[in-house]
Amino acid sequence: MENLMFVYHSCKVIWTLLVTILGYASSLPVGDDSICAAEELAKYSIVFTGKWSQTAFPKQYPLYRPPAQWSSMLGVTHSSDYSMWKKNEYASNGVRDFAEKGEAWVLMKEIEEAGEKIQSVHGIFSAPAISSGTGQTSTELEVHSRHPLVSFVVRIVPSPDWFVGIDSLNLCEGDHWMEEVSVNLFPYDAGTDSGFTFSSPNFATIPQDTVTEITCSSPSHPANSFYYPKLKILPPIAQVTMVKLKKTQLGLPAPYLNLPAKSNEIIDSVSETPLDCEVSQWSSWGLCKGLCRKTGTKIRTRFVLLQPANNGMPCPNLDEETGCEPENCV
Repeated sequence: MENLMFVYHSCKVIWTLLVTILGYASSLPVGDDSICAAEELAKYSIVFTGKWSQTAFPKQYPLYRPPAQWSSMLGVTHSSDYSMWKKNEYASNGVRDFAEKGEAWVLMKEIEEAGEKIQSVHGIFSAPAISSGTGQTSTELEVHSRHPLVSFVVRIVPSPDWFVGIDSLNLCEGDHWMEEVSVNLFPYDAGTDSGFTFSSPNFATIPQDTVTEITCSSPSHPANSFYYPKLKILPPIAQVTMVKLKKTQLGLPAPYLNLPAKSNEIIDSVSETPLDCEVSQWSSWGLCKGLCRKTGTKIRTRFVLLQPANNGMPCPNLDEETGCEPENCV
């Protein structure tokens, strides 16, 4: 009987320990951010640089109504329990509204609810819009050792539902914060609108598709504004740089020059993207002109769909002539 009681008490102790350990483990953040051993807080400057120029992206480049530009940046620092958006997954209602219309209210609400429900969000940050395709905008953000991930979105304007951004970039490396990180950005399709061009009318994607990266060959359609089949990869349409801010002897953040939103300038040199001429199909042959019982001529024509740019292939002849025999001669 004593042996049975000893076994019972031993099992009870082991069970209690297991429950305690599992309960503690379940309260930890999930993913790589759980092993961040850096100092608790760190501040960064974040600079977004638009590189959407007519030189790099000549096809259908928006010049007016509205011209090429960038929306404001909306971002969040968080743990791996939260995700603002992910490639190959469905966009939330908030990301859809932001990507299609630049409206941030629903996305802000989603972020706030995630922070309140599972305490996965440390802070929200935003930066002003840029009024042209090239330029800079900046702000500051704060990360926490339990919330070392950074995500943000910036809408491409005009576009159906296209955006650039970062998904869950970890600024913590073991026992320290990264001093500086720079990432080239490429366009994404939110999967909620079916337009091919920058100025496409609103045409909802039903059923909704997942978030996909737009490349020089995908979507594989000549109407696609980013369709450059001769390129291996699109040039970066934007870039983001984050620099860790140092503290002064007083323990305050070092002075930081907050760059105002700039426009109408290319920040650095970009390679020219050649754009070949595109022409329509030939029209039908016109009437045969000439004297009866002698060889006449008839003509067919075509027109330019897209003018060449940046040393792209020039346009071919737009009319063609061939011999014929006049009809209805008397």
